[in-house]
Amino acid sequence: MRTPKLLTTIRTYSWKLFAADLIAGATVAMVALPLSIAIAIASGATPEKGLVTAIVAGFMISLLGGSRVQIGGPTGAFIVVVFGVIVEHGYDGLVLATFMAGFILLMAGYFRMGNLIAYVPEAVVNGFTIGIGVIIATSPLKDFLGLAIDQVPADFIDKLPILWEARETFSLPSIFVAFTTMGLITFMRRIAPKLPGLIMAVGIGSALVAVMALPVDTISSRFGELPRQLPWPKLPDFSASRLVELFPSAIVIALLAGIESLLSALVADKMIKGQHRPNAELTAQGAANIASALFTGLPATGAIARTATNIKAGGKTPVAGIVHAVVLLLMMLVTAPLAGHLAMPALAALVIIIAWDMTEPHKWGEYASARVSDKGLLFLTLVLTVLVDLSVAIGVGVSIGLALRLSKR
Repeated sequence: MRTPKLLTTIRTYSWKLFAADLIAGATVAMVALPLSIAIAIASGATPEKGLVTAIVAGFMISLLGGSRVQIGGPTGAFIVVVFGVIVEHGYDGLVLATFMAGFILLMAGYFRMGNLIAYVPEAVVNGFTIGIGVIIATSPLKDFLGLAIDQVPADFIDKLPILWEARETFSLPSIFVAFTTMGLITFMRRIAPKLPGLIMAVGIGSALVAVMALPVDTISSRFGELPRQLPWPKLPDFSASRLVELFPSAIVIALLAGIESLLSALVADKMIKGQHRPNAELTAQGAANIASALFTGLPATGAIARTATNIKAGGKTPVAGIVHAVVLLLMMLVTAPLAGHLAMPALAALVIIIAWDMTEPHKWGEYASARVSDKGLLFLTLVLTVLVDLSVAIGVGVSIGLALRLSKR
């Protein structure tokens, strides 16, 4: 079934539901603002690309999606893929790959491939997620420590020696701001989980830079002033050779977007005791990535952290996700100059928190007590994700997982 949940929920919609969705959508927007900027920077893109993606793709995912509460936008899982594509093919290559991935996802939704998520072993998903978290944690270390490095390689193995060689160029002010922000995020989560602790912590960390006149990079000092409007949509430049060249990257983006969005929807189902429509979700992801590419944005998918925030804030229907996109647009139009003062070490601390959350440390004990075959599959997927390639990790992990399942039968 590919009918958007919005069409289902709108039949019994009320002002009471709208009030709940309005509060939840505004809350999620406050969380999504620094997250979107931080993810874009960690991906090797300019900060406004994250905002454009959250606004355009977030709107489309809620409008057409198969979940009542799913929130879409740029996510940490894409940092590794996006960084690699930009380094190898340039940003225009990423836009074209995202555009192609959108059509692949539309086809997947049309042929009802969303049902196949049930066949992906949980150990593969867990190993893959932890592996991505490890890679993401190294991405912002340059800004976290204030290291004097012109260009950090995309590959994990190549990145470590570059960071190590620059260890003596660390900046104490950058480290101070980064650890202060990280501590504030952790503190706010414990004492006031319903408040937008992320943006408050990043804001306080950045305010310290201005008040104390610390020699620390900000968004404006590195990237210039943020734009106060969305770009005009345009088709990406492409040719036959370019399409062939970027097809593997498009497959990886589509696969990652599909898997993460469906996993996020499954998590949401458990929280609200509901049931999403997987093929409608894939269709929405396809439309969202096409729209994001038309506005020169990043790849997008369902965001587990923002979806959970939406549920905890009282979001009831897809209207909350639409409100989140509209509020982000208003914030972009009004507060772009203020966002330019956000400090790079504060955003780096936010990305490391994202990476830590992705590894789900509260589940490590459960993983350790699992069957030997599941532990081996998780570890193998993790190692392949970090040391080899994301697509190889998924392919090998799923193949071995299915083989183990068949052998047990």
